[in-house]
Amino acid sequence: MTEMTPIAMPRLNEPAPDFDAPTTQGRKTLADYRGKWLILFSHPADFTPVCTTEFIGFAKRHEDFAALEAELLGLSIDSTHSHIAWVLSIREKFGVGIDFPIIADLNMKVASAYGMIQPGASDTAAVRATFIIDPEGVLRAMVYYPMTAGRSVDEIYRLLLALRTSDENACSMPENWRPGDPVIVPAPTTPQEAQARHAEGYNTVDWYFSTREL
Repeated sequence: MTEMTPIAMPRLNEPAPDFDAPTTQGRKTLADYRGKWLILFSHPADFTPVCTTEFIGFAKRHEDFAALEAELLGLSIDSTHSHIAWVLSIREKFGVGIDFPIIADLNMKVASAYGMIQPGASDTAAVRATFIIDPEGVLRAMVYYPMTAGRSVDEIYRLLLALRTSDENACSMPENWRPGDPVIVPAPTTPQEAQARHAEGYNTVDWYFSTREL
């Protein structure tokens, strides 16, 4: 039986893997994004239908991400020339401009560091992976999709907004949280705090489950 080589995977709440790579807008490093949130997302290949819809989706929400102080950065194991030709094709055929940079990762160095190469899916293409990196360079979220299903840009935006809101308000978000919904209050950590919870003015269902409005 052939032994499989373990995939190097980044870990949540640890520094994101560093990179220094050519893009459609010059060389980019992780340090270039210090002080802002970064949405780093990979796609299997240029000039493919599902990836085209994803890039159009990200492009249409580019200003929304920018309003949250977040930058977009694409990646695939294609050349810069291929990226440029694809961007021009999307503008010509779909009327959508791709204004964010795309990493040309021909040596698969960035894709390997971020665990974007999944042998069960492909040894030569990056799967649909999305990484949210905070202004301190810490990896806060990662989401993987299969080759055949395009990711939800709306969900990536919602996740970024939830992370920012959680950081700013010391709270957690319930399932499918949206702006304006109640947030979850941190649970008590001692029996005394648990006994006092009902008197603290939150919407408390049980001692461990309380919500509040922002």
